[in-house]
Amino acid sequence: MENFLSSYWWIILVIVFWELIWKALSLWKSARKNDKVWFVALLVLNTLGILEILYIFVFSKREPVKKAQD
Repeated sequence: MENFLSSYWWIILVIVFWELIWKALSLWKSARKNDKVWFVALLVLNTLGILEILYIFVFSKREPVKKAQD
């Protein structure tokens, strides 16, 4: 096991940086939009950047549904 980790440490490092960059961008964007539920979900869940990328490019672009006034 030690031989495996010593020979592939750079893959783990790339994955960590990949996740860190996307997580930072998505958390910053969710905080700026005051999306508290998204902020907590993005902070807690580790999905190798998939959820973060989806939030940045899909979910944060949506406008909240406004209720019709009577």
